[in-house]
Amino acid sequence: MTTPPPRDFPPIEDHALIGDGTTAALVATDATVDWLCLPRFDGPGFFVSLLDAERGGRWLLQPEGLVSVRQEYLPRTAVVRTELRARHEGRDGVVEVLDALPLAGPPRVGTATGTGELVRLVRVLDGEVELRSSLSARGGLNVAGATDGLVLRWPSRSRDLSLTTTRPVPGLERLEGRVRLRAGEAVGFVLRWAQGPTALRTVDDVSGALEGTADAWREWTRQVTYEGPYAEDVVRSAITLKLCDHHENGALVAAPTSSLPEGIGGERNWDYRFTWVRDAAYSVYALRRIGLEDESAAFLRWVLTAFRQQDRPKVLYTLDGTAPGEEFTDPDLRGYRGSAPVRWGNAAADQVQHDVYGEVLDCAWQWAHHGGDVDEELWGRFRALADAAEANWRTPDHGIWEIRDAGRPFTYSVAMCQVAADRTARLARLTGREREAGRFEALAATVRETLLREAVGERGHFTEHLGGGEDTLDASLLALPLRRVVEASDPHMVRTVEAVVDRLGAGGGLLYRYLPHESPDGLAGDEGAFLLCSFWWADNLVHSGRLDEGRALFESLLARTNHVGLLPEQVDAGTGAFLGNFPQAFSHIGLVSTAVNIARHTGGAA
Repeated sequence: MTTPPPRDFPPIEDHALIGDGTTAALVATDATVDWLCLPRFDGPGFFVSLLDAERGGRWLLQPEGLVSVRQEYLPRTAVVRTELRARHEGRDGVVEVLDALPLAGPPRVGTATGTGELVRLVRVLDGEVELRSSLSARGGLNVAGATDGLVLRWPSRSRDLSLTTTRPVPGLERLEGRVRLRAGEAVGFVLRWAQGPTALRTVDDVSGALEGTADAWREWTRQVTYEGPYAEDVVRSAITLKLCDHHENGALVAAPTSSLPEGIGGERNWDYRFTWVRDAAYSVYALRRIGLEDESAAFLRWVLTAFRQQDRPKVLYTLDGTAPGEEFTDPDLRGYRGSAPVRWGNAAADQVQHDVYGEVLDCAWQWAHHGGDVDEELWGRFRALADAAEANWRTPDHGIWEIRDAGRPFTYSVAMCQVAADRTARLARLTGREREAGRFEALAATVRETLLREAVGERGHFTEHLGGGEDTLDASLLALPLRRVVEASDPHMVRTVEAVVDRLGAGGGLLYRYLPHESPDGLAGDEGAFLLCSFWWADNLVHSGRLDEGRALFESLLARTNHVGLLPEQVDAGTGAFLGNFPQAFSHIGLVSTAVNIARHTGGAA
């Protein structure tokens, strides 16, 4: 048990994630729901108290006199159990709160199984408590009626919800209810935004929905074929990635939150509730390696459809595969611990990032290599992406880190154009299109030769961009062996790893992705250490034969997961506090991929 988090701005790490494949919520260790967007991941914020405790909206549900807390997932599920100990008016009590966004069946690609509800069940395990429920929403909330539970009007969005309880809670009609409960007693709460009344009327109904949701998640995890070391960590990361998956069509959000800062008090606050082609491609690659083939195929279908709807491939899309609206700042929210501005939407959607060609074609190659059928129409779309890579590989872009400054010919972007050509050549050979294979093999060779000539500095390591000096380094270079551009044992790569660790090392196994004062990005201030880069470092160690070092680094990163196994985008290198949007798909992708690499190099099953 630990002490309750501060309520003004609880630490980012003091949260668990629940979701239903349409949206997701963050539940703090004191059982407060601090984040929920409706009706989808990318919808308006209903509870966003992490961005403003006063105006953001939240659902506090806990006993008076809270003393200590403990939180966990039910094993291999996305159902959260929070245990709360309290002492109030001389009485001690212990309650458990079970939270979930219910599923009507196992999460399957192509099927929306969520019921459009947040279900909470409170049971008193010992003693007696006075339970308090306090509910508010971003932009205000009014009680508009009580015909079938409470009708809640969300005026800022012209939307009605309902709040139902399994027993009377005095004062709840004012959204500030209290009820005294003794050992063995329970009360269920159902917040519903889907149309129609809830079917959950009794404690048994609510308990049954939670049990059914737990069973649905456990059935889904049986598809995970990974049986190597760190298996439970891998399964937890797989569930977390699935919680970022829009089950209806296979799109994946980079994270379910917006504007959690990369540096406290700074301006590096972004909306991640969209599908980045790069992030999603990495996600499906990681999931495929542990047996989740359906997710891989669904994403490829989704991204090719999205590309077809636009004049050129975009960096990121809405869940529907359309271009996001304009980025704007929110004048009413003060930001997490005063980190302003709060942003909704993401202007990176209009950036030029040439790595997207390689990201998609690498996915396509994996898919076809494992039995996917490439007909003439699909081949034409793959070839068009490779043609675009050929046309653009030497031109500046904004890079994998999406700088908001003048573009440069980033080495990672050029390398991913090489990947685009290489994978297209492989696809051509695989599918009997021999005449076209030669052209793309030649292009891949040309781009690779250019990288070795123009992106290697005097000290023999890769640099941030073509023609860059020795002082231009960024940690995306660590991904070159992972995308098979060069071998991890290549002398250039060995020296690159050494240079990145020396120059970008933050201590404790952490890396900065670049140094803004040396690699300008158009933004003020600094940021935390970027976790994915450390997983890439571990991969390089493993692939170059330094298995013990790679494994030790990996285990140090595992030790940074929070109490329920979740990782953020970034970490404050000095304090270990979580930074950036949370949980971050990229970080969990890194965890899964590195675990698989370790298993394969140690002879473990993978």
